[in-house]
Parts: sequence; C-alpha cells; structure tokens
Amino acid sequence: MPRRDSAFLFDLDGTLVDSVYQHVLAWKEALDTEGIELSVWRIHRRIGMSGGLFTRMLLRETGLEISEERRQRLYDAHAAAFNRQHTQGAVRPLPGARELLAHLTAQGIPWAIATSGQLRTAIHNLEALGVDPAKVPVVTRDQVRHAKPDPDLFLAAAERLGVDITRAMVVGDSVWDMLAARRARALGIGLLSGGYGEDELARAGALRVYEDPADMLKRIDEVAARG
Repeated sequence: MPRRDSAFLFDLDGTLVDSVYQHVLAWKEALDTEGIELSVWRIHRRIGMSGGLFTRMLLRETGLEISEERRQRLYDAHAAAFNRQHTQGAVRPLPGARELLAHLTAQGIPWAIATSGQLRTAIHNLEALGVDPAKVPVVTRDQVRHAKPDPDLFLAAAERLGVDITRAMVVGDSVWDMLAARRARALGIGLLSGGYGEDELARAGALRVYEDPADMLKRIDEVAARG
C-alpha cells in the first residue's frame, strides 16, 4: 500500500534524463531556421521554463516582435530537432535515475513526473526512462495553464497522486524548478545534472543539492522519511 505521508515530484529533462543540452541545440537549430541569432549560453539559462516565457525572453534579448504564427513554427522546429536526436540515441537516462524510481516504488513512496515539455517531446524521454504514463502520473505542459516557474505542473502532479503538496518534495535541475516548488509550497531538491550550480539552486530554494539521481539515491535517507 503506497504511503501518503510524503511524495516526490520529478522534473524530467536534466533531472531524470540527460537531455538538457540536446534541448539547447534543438532550440538553437529552430532559432537559426527562423533567422534569429541568440547565443547558446543564453538558451541554456532558460531551459526548464515554459515555451511561452522562453519566447518572451527572446523579445527582451533580441528586440524582435514574434507573431503567434512564428512562435508556433519555433515550437514545431524545436520538437522536430529534439526528437531527431532521440532517434540517433543521443538522449539517455541519467545515472541512477531508473534505480532511484525503483527504490521509491519498492518503499511505497508515491512519485510523479511534471515537465515543462509538451507530450510530443516528453514521450521519448519517458520511453528512454522506461516510464509508462498509463501507470505513472505524468503531467506535461499540454495539461496545465502555466508551466514553470509557475507552480501549476507540480500542483497538478500532487493532485494526481492524492497527496498534500506541502508534504511533497520537488526534484529538479534548474532554478525554474526550485522557484515553482516554492510557489507551490513544496520542498525543493536540486540536482547539478542540468548545468546549474549548487549556489544558484540553493538561492532559488533547494533544501538539498545532489550531483545526479545516483548521488541522491546514495543519500536518500536525508530526504525520504522511513516507514
């Protein structure tokens, strides 16, 4: 019988799957296709936020006006470029990701996945991870009004699990995950596997910071209450 005293809500890209830099390159390709010049490092700093905020950031960085039609072309080009990398085997689970999820399942601790990605890109990551959305609660950008750093994704994931969000722990690799966790009134756990630094994650609200899922599993007693 699953325990309901706590739960883990996982981000996907950079947290469970080694896919952040593939997303960066996919966005770069999409932007280049539209003739929009933006440095790779600037793209990386926004990975994990919603696509709407990402394109709003483009306005600030480039001064361009982006029509809804052009915005949709960017989304489609990004999805196509990212999914192509999956077919080439470039995206894989992070070390310890499968083992961490298996451990939580064995301990009867509920967990869910909440990602700012749309289902059309998230589905390939889930397949690489071995997660069946029919058996595990998965909340994608398509299912909520606002994505990170708004709390909607994590609130929806907690509701799907039937747990109080204030007793949940959000595991993510970006400051956007940690900000969303704070707004949802959940505890944040940061992972370095997405490229953000320990200080950045801690300042954004991370209670603990680990290198990757393998490191978190090794120290799981620090954050998972014993039955």
